[in-house]
Amino acid sequence: MRIFVLLSRIPYPLEKGDKLRAFHQIKALSKNNEIILCALNPIKKTDKQKAFAQLQPYCRSVTFIDLPFLQRVFNIFKAYFKGLPLQVGYFYNRKAARKIQRLIREYQPGHLYGQLSRTALYLMDEPIRKTLDYQDAFSYGLKRRTQTASFFIKPVLLLEHRRLAVFEKKIFDLFDGKTIISEQDKQLIPHPRKDEIKVVHNGVDMSYFSPYKAEKKQEIVFTGNMNYPPNIDAAEFLVHEIMPMVWKKVSGARLLLAGAYPHPRIRRLASEKVKVSGWMDDIREAYATSQVFIAPMRLGTGLQNKLLEAMAMHIPTVTTPLASAALHAQNEKEILAGSNAQELANHLINLLENQKLRNKIADNALDFVQKNFNWETATAGLETLFKQK
Repeated sequence: MRIFVLLSRIPYPLEKGDKLRAFHQIKALSKNNEIILCALNPIKKTDKQKAFAQLQPYCRSVTFIDLPFLQRVFNIFKAYFKGLPLQVGYFYNRKAARKIQRLIREYQPGHLYGQLSRTALYLMDEPIRKTLDYQDAFSYGLKRRTQTASFFIKPVLLLEHRRLAVFEKKIFDLFDGKTIISEQDKQLIPHPRKDEIKVVHNGVDMSYFSPYKAEKKQEIVFTGNMNYPPNIDAAEFLVHEIMPMVWKKVSGARLLLAGAYPHPRIRRLASEKVKVSGWMDDIREAYATSQVFIAPMRLGTGLQNKLLEAMAMHIPTVTTPLASAALHAQNEKEILAGSNAQELANHLINLLENQKLRNKIADNALDFVQKNFNWETATAGLETLFKQK
């Protein structure tokens, strides 16, 4: 089958969850299908040549469409007055729409696949079978973010939450297939027939993220896009509330905050015991040089890829119920989950002080991920959905 894939961002480098999901789905789908890839590009500094080289082996055609800054700003204002979500306006461009229409007419795909509701306006009127990947329950994720937002930002998030909820419901009936990353996110989509949405979970690249020995340079690590609000909140929660309790018991414990684009709030967390690395060419080093991984997520939705990566690398993992629910990993066997700072700190202390416990959780986690999370199996369900009449 020839599949036209539309993305709101170029899926390389793989520093964001939507990029990672798109890249590996394209790679898996390309084994039995012909991929026509079109990716919007709102970021001027993207290395398009390098991204093309990574994507071209899996695609018959690769097209990147730049979204000019001034046009994006203008379209946000248009979206505001039209009652559309601001992020939908941010990613919509009439010239881009015409180019996408031309590509569809040229390649005559058998199925259209758009990732995230941001791409819906481009595809929803096309008379071809199509699938939308909600990926996460974005509207509900914005609602969660209002809990910790500043006085000035909170009204904007509430507005976007309400508009996205309406938009997510509206576009539901305009696509033949709908997918999402987890069962818990599916239940948060505001539509009475949400049970029709197919859960297509993420996987982990087992050939890349696999156990290897390295000198332990720090005891605890947290990874992710460090400019993403839920990760910023988690890092501050970790440093300000969790680690002080850990340091009372394990005074020499060092923490690494590893990930791209560290926000100024993240950089301010750096100290003698807290290292902020910024972008790492090989994120596996962050996992392998640490004894324990923690993702103290309080905001956001979806399945945290960072958990899968750490578990695949045989690193005992600590997180919150919010993040662990999407995995369906067994608490205190394959993962350790804590609902508050004290519980999370206790898990870290127990792991740091008990090598037998570290090995047990890491062994079980590795086995769990190997059995349940690989891209080929996950994407097979997506391919089946595409072939339905």
